Amino acid sequence: MSFGDPNNPYGQPGQPQQPPPQQPQGQPGYGYPQQAPQGVPPQQGYGYPQQGAQQPGQPYGAYPQQPPGTLQANSGYINVPVLGTVQVATMGRRFAARLIDAVIIWVLYFILSAVGLAGAFGAAEGMEDCTNLDPLSSAYESCVNDQAEAAGGMVAAFLGVILIFFVATLLYEWLMIAFLGATVGKLALGLKVVKENTGQVPGIGGGFIRWIIPMAGALLCGIGQLLVYLSPFFDNSGKLQGWHDRASGTLVIKK
Repeated sequence: MSFGDPNNPYGQPGQPQQPPPQQPQGQPGYGYPQQAPQGVPPQQGYGYPQQGAQQPGQPYGAYPQQPPGTLQANSGYINVPVLGTVQVATMGRRFAARLIDAVIIWVLYFILSAVGLAGAFGAAEGMEDCTNLDPLSSAYESCVNDQAEAAGGMVAAFLGVILIFFVATLLYEWLMIAFLGATVGKLALGLKVVKENTGQVPGIGGGFIRWIIPMAGALLCGIGQLLVYLSPFFDNSGKLQGWHDRASGTLVIKK
């Protein structure tokens, strides 16, 4: 009776010992992870795709921040310095805010016009009738001078109304946008005008540029002003910037 090989752990007699199977080189197996050959970059495993390098202080798994001024896939949101991701104001809201401002300005205009007309009528009532006086007399000459002064007062009253209206509109549109970033209409609709590259209010210079361009267009019978206010529709960048916004570097956002 013969016994098997004593080195055979299974103790099966008459069967030659089989060598362990060789692991094919370059194929991953079970156990410890295989290292990639030198000079070959490691392959990315399964899971979510990497979105970019992790920034210091950025939460794990967060997407990297986009540069300022980047419109997010025409979604109506844009990155603005200091403010972060904000929503661009829609033309519907901007039009409603403009209507509120127009009502306020026209109410002011009617009040000033009423005051000016009252002064003009008062000056007209003080005009004397010179038709019954002798044209060669000193009384006639004095009456004519009084009529000229009254007519000058009427013209001055109308010019004063126009000047006050212009100054009031200037202060309303210019200074409120410059220091607050919004007029009464924009405040009511939750809108704000900011500098695109800083996120701050436009300031004196930016507010004046943004105001003067529509006013210059108003000299063309108001057609130019209307085109300026409609110009955001022509902006193909998706930021809805009008010509006055582009010139002043501003952006109208929703707060």
